[in-house]
Amino acid sequence: MATVSTSRRRFITTLVGAVAGGWFLQRFFALPPHQTRMLLEVPIEQMPERGALVFREQRLALVREQGQIYAIRLVCTHLGCTVNVLPQGMSCPCHGSEFTSTGVVVKGPATDPLEHLRLERHGSLLRVYESGVTAGSGETV
Repeated sequence: MATVSTSRRRFITTLVGAVAGGWFLQRFFALPPHQTRMLLEVPIEQMPERGALVFREQRLALVREQGQIYAIRLVCTHLGCTVNVLPQGMSCPCHGSEFTSTGVVVKGPATDPLEHLRLERHGSLLRVYESGVTAGSGETV
């Protein structure tokens, strides 16, 4: 019977130990599954035909434009200031970034659009959830 060299045996033992250790570390440090948290629930009849409902405490706005409703986070993508909602769009008071009513950048220094949040309709209620949608793509109702 042929004998296995000690270096090969050591390599296989190290490999098995590394795989088992990696599996254990992955299980130990794995983050819990991301759970979405509802931020807001609003009766749909409160939405103006064309305009926005602003919720300063949650730093978000529900915007209705051309029959679509968007949930937009009012946090400037430049440095995180709270964006003001104006009749002609949105504006950051800190450094002057301007956005359209759907969150697209019109004037910098911000380069990224405002984050659109997940929006679902449940009967006569609109619910906004924390987990975001790709910025600028917008989930609408």
